[in-house]
This record gives sequence, structure tokens and C-alpha cells, in this order.
Amino acid sequence: MARIVGLWVVLFAVWLLLSGHYTPLLISFGVGSCALTVYIAVRMDVADHEGVPLDWLGRFLLYLPWLMKEIFVANISVAKVILSPKLPINPIMVVFRASQKTDLGRVLYANSITLTPGTITTGVEGDQLEIHSLTWGDVDGREEDEMDRRVSVVEGMS
Repeated sequence: MARIVGLWVVLFAVWLLLSGHYTPLLISFGVGSCALTVYIAVRMDVADHEGVPLDWLGRFLLYLPWLMKEIFVANISVAKVILSPKLPINPIMVVFRASQKTDLGRVLYANSITLTPGTITTGVEGDQLEIHSLTWGDVDGREEDEMDRRVSVVEGMS
């Protein structure tokens, strides 16, 4: 029930921000349309246990600065490779096992890998992530293991 209420609150907040109109009639339309949307989502069984992970928010906000730092470091690494006269590009495909237990956790892990320059997640099947990398050093396992651990903390499984 808390997730359903959370979904309605998030939808209504977005509606308020996007509408910019705060008259009683329009606010009542917003309340009604958000309630109808939540009702339809529940009836379609798409308002699942991962739909609005509000319990992840605090842990995700702690994860975000670390991810931003990793993106910055990877940007510098890719710039060095590209600007090098020898252009030491050695593309490689590797498979990593994700330790996350939920689909949302695996999606967060896969997207975090893709956000870091030089690597991209090309496929996810079960707990296996297929990753393409610009160089072997980008996927030697150290950063991925740390990222996997941190995403598991966000997920609440560690």
C-alpha cells in the first residue's frame, strides 16, 4: 500500500511541477488523473514491488557522488587513449556476473557501467552482463567489483 501511495505522490508532484497551475479546479483534476493512473497501474499489475523504490532513495543519493567521480575519472582515461598518438585502443567484450537480486538493481548496475565512458553494457541475461570496453584496463574487474558492491548496498542486499 505504501508503494501505491508513493506512486501517487510522485505522479502528483510531477503533475504539479509540469502544470504550473494551482487553481482548485485544476488541482482537483490533477488529483483525479493521478488517482486514475494509479488505479489503472494496479489493475494492470504494473505497480510492482520495484515500481517506486522510495526506500532506495537515501542509499542512491550516497551512491551518486561516487558514480559521478567514476564518470569523471573514466572521462580522463578515455581522453588519454583518444589523444595518444599511438591510439592504444584494444576493444574487448567481457561477461560479468551481477550480484544484485532484483531486476532494478541489475538495471542500475548495467546503466552505471554504461554511463562510465569507455564501457557499455550490450546485454543483460539473468545475472550475466555483457560489456564492451575500449581497452582491457577499463574492465580489469577492480572498478566493476567496487561498482557491483556499491549497487548492492543501494539495493539493500549488502
